Amino acid sequence: MTRSGDADADAWTVHGERAIYENEWVTVGLADISQPSGDRFEHHTVTLPAAAMTVVLDDAGENVLMSWRHRFVPDVWNWELPGGLLDDGETPAETAAREVEEETGYRPRSIEALVAFEPMVGTVRSAHHVFLARGAEFVGAPEEVNEGRFRWLPLTEVPELIASGKIANSGSLVGLLHVLALSGPSAPSRSE
Repeated sequence: MTRSGDADADAWTVHGERAIYENEWVTVGLADISQPSGDRFEHHTVTLPAAAMTVVLDDAGENVLMSWRHRFVPDVWNWELPGGLLDDGETPAETAAREVEEETGYRPRSIEALVAFEPMVGTVRSAHHVFLARGAEFVGAPEEVNEGRFRWLPLTEVPELIASGKIANSGSLVGLLHVLALSGPSAPSRSE
């Protein structure tokens, strides 16, 4: 834990950074850094585009819209929230609403920011923005056909899905745990 006034002394210094591989999906770099101890060396960096995902609750607030899908890189099947990468000039909230509609065919009745986080803060830059949609209206067939199969799952089943490893995506975990924490017995009311 950094104490007030000690932040500069504890900061790592970046003397420069260069890309060693780059495309539209990922940039791998090497940064010339110094640690607070004075040790200086090159450290790898990975930069990925920012993403937004949404916890979509039904009008009653009892079910969440999720996709059962395969992720080939880790070879994992899991339930995920709708979401995707920010387009140029798009705000995270605009991305969240667009992705819900494109992937599910539902239009959120509202979008509110829950939290933004970095999923691998030690080596990867990739801002993730998580939103909450309270209610959704079906407006037509989904435009995206490779995003898995979406279903409304009871929110009460989410803790067991998490415990059994059936929800493994970081954005989904952060968003759902946030919503569960806000809906628990000690959660503040929406009017507070």
